[in-house]
Amino acid sequence: MSAERERIFRALKDVVQKSGNAICADCQLPEPEWASTTLGIFICLKCSGIHRNIPDVSKIKSLLLDPWEDSQIQYMAQHGNEVAKEKYEAYVPAYYYIPTYMDCQILREQWIRAKYERKDFSEANKALAYAAGYREGFLWKRGRDNGQFLNRKFVLSESDGILKYFAKNDAKEPKAVIKVDNINATFQPTKIGNPNGLQITYLKDNSTRNIFVYHEEGKEIVDWFNAIRAVQFHYLQVAFPGASDDELKHKLTRNFLKEGYMEKTGPKQTEGFKKRWFTLDHRRLMYYKDPLDAFAKGEVFIGSSDNKYLVKEGLPPGVQGNSNWQYGITIVTPDREFPFTCETESDRKEWMSVFNGVMNQQMSPQEFTMEAYFKHKR
Repeated sequence: MSAERERIFRALKDVVQKSGNAICADCQLPEPEWASTTLGIFICLKCSGIHRNIPDVSKIKSLLLDPWEDSQIQYMAQHGNEVAKEKYEAYVPAYYYIPTYMDCQILREQWIRAKYERKDFSEANKALAYAAGYREGFLWKRGRDNGQFLNRKFVLSESDGILKYFAKNDAKEPKAVIKVDNINATFQPTKIGNPNGLQITYLKDNSTRNIFVYHEEGKEIVDWFNAIRAVQFHYLQVAFPGASDDELKHKLTRNFLKEGYMEKTGPKQTEGFKKRWFTLDHRRLMYYKDPLDAFAKGEVFIGSSDNKYLVKEGLPPGVQGNSNWQYGITIVTPDREFPFTCETESDRKEWMSVFNGVMNQQMSPQEFTMEAYFKHKR
């Protein structure tokens, strides 16, 4: 490395080490290696790819590979991630979902475009498409029985506190009416097979119902997602008038703690083990024959360790069913044991980690009610 390049490298390194610059300005991934020389921010490789698609707003350089001029380094030093955050994230609504590097591409892309291209959060009281309290439009919805995606009309109403959809465009009555306080929504591009795929879940007769939707336009589906969160947030403000915004936003839509395949046997623990798709949504462990099933084949309530719930490695001694996978897990509840097997040791460790994380949390009054329902159901 030449003396000049070494000087440039050291100067850039000094700027990166300033407060706020050591993580990506858009997704919080540590050690960003790219920068926007027009916005004055440091970003990661994946976010830099999104910035390249908005060249009128953002010009990208590599910290390691591209040549830098002193004036550009000085500009970065005068700005940086914290200055940009004060400008471009000044008025982010409490309900807006701010993605991290763990989230899918479409969420990160629309977050970046909302900040820098549309400047949604740079001024107070800006009219936002997802903040109106009412939304109507068409989404492609997967059929429960045939698996085909069909264009369906959806209506979200804050005044009624519901999300509804119609089986036919001219239908007077909706196919389903879903209370907003029952809804969870999470992006599932891989599972659904579409980069804009959104999974909406809700309780129907105390069982979890899944619907899978997408829209061709990324902005449209992310606006639907944040519109649901906005309606939920305003509902919670009324229901819990003394709660802070930070407390309320943690009650909005949430990502599943973990999903994946395990094998399970029946309640007698003598049947053969069958491969099932499992979803852990906080205290509800649901299993499906297929990841895109509308209803779970069964659910297990995951309580707290204070209430005699625990997870342990291995299978109970009396289990007789043949399993193709050898890495066993047993969830112990006050009433019975649930044996599962994982394909790999790393899978087992991940499942046990998330189960322990849930069990280490104290149960809320609502969760005690849910536990009582599960016991009655059995």
